[in-house]
Amino acid sequence: MVRAAVDFLGRTLRAVRIAATDKRIPRPLRWLAAIGLLPIPGPVDEVVLVIVALPLALLYRGPLAEAWRQAGTVRDGDAS
Repeated sequence: MVRAAVDFLGRTLRAVRIAATDKRIPRPLRWLAAIGLLPIPGPVDEVVLVIVALPLALLYRGPLAEAWRQAGTVRDGDAS
């Protein structure tokens, strides 16, 4: 159970790294997502993430799905 959670977290971090460098996603949207991940006190970071999530989910589903697949491929290729 714990191993599955650790694997999921690792895949998520790899997918975020891949998506953050994907040129198909506009740079301002990537910057807003990075700001939303900062530990800003109060609800500011959560509001920014919700605002960024809408265009990402609606307009950039393909690049995000591809990043998720690539992140899984890296893990499957590991010798563990």
